[in-house]
Amino acid sequence: MSSQLRKKSDNPLPSGDWAKPVERESLAEQAYASIRNALMRGQLAPGERMRLRPMSEKFGISMTPMREALLRLVVEKAMVIDGRGTVIVPELTLDQLLEIRAIRMDLEGNSAASAARHATSEEIDHLASLQHRISECHARQSFEDAVHLNTEFHLALCGAAHLPITQGIVEGLWVRCGPILSHLYDAGVPADWDPHPHIRIIEALRRRDEDAAREGIQYDIEMGGRGLLDYIRKS
Repeated sequence: MSSQLRKKSDNPLPSGDWAKPVERESLAEQAYASIRNALMRGQLAPGERMRLRPMSEKFGISMTPMREALLRLVVEKAMVIDGRGTVIVPELTLDQLLEIRAIRMDLEGNSAASAARHATSEEIDHLASLQHRISECHARQSFEDAVHLNTEFHLALCGAAHLPITQGIVEGLWVRCGPILSHLYDAGVPADWDPHPHIRIIEALRRRDEDAAREGIQYDIEMGGRGLLDYIRKS
């Protein structure tokens, strides 16, 4: 009897819903997700310094979870640390951008083909709604909003592929190139986009045409990103 009691009491993890999130870790996770999202959507520029105390005050949290969030982004190569220990949004080299573009064309191309097989009508309608809003932004030259919506379109297309592992990798690539997205429309809207590549992709999804969907997104990544290449070459 005593042996059985000891065995039960020695169990360090009683069953049941007893564990609660540790607040500090939750704060670090929220700060990390917020900064990562800002990187992905071009809301942080290359060279921007993420000083610990001001960032902590901005988020309304202590420096410990803020430090954890920033260091996690450093580990993921989304941020770098300078000689003084300050976390900085990194500059992107031409070779890095070309490599990221090549990987995106492969992965997002596969995702688009998968979306042609698996996307629901609601998911395709959502993509069409996003593209309609992008067109409205182009018409009124609201390019900052267009950049955000363009990111939403690409990530939603990956989501419609129903390939969660691939989507996670693609999001990581967008985090790496996101800080230069504000230069996507430096030369304005390409005159040869008639129709817009996104429209071709949406039409391919409705037809369940895998090859056309793949080719559409690859064309969009290569030709739509010319402004980014020009910016990197000039900087």
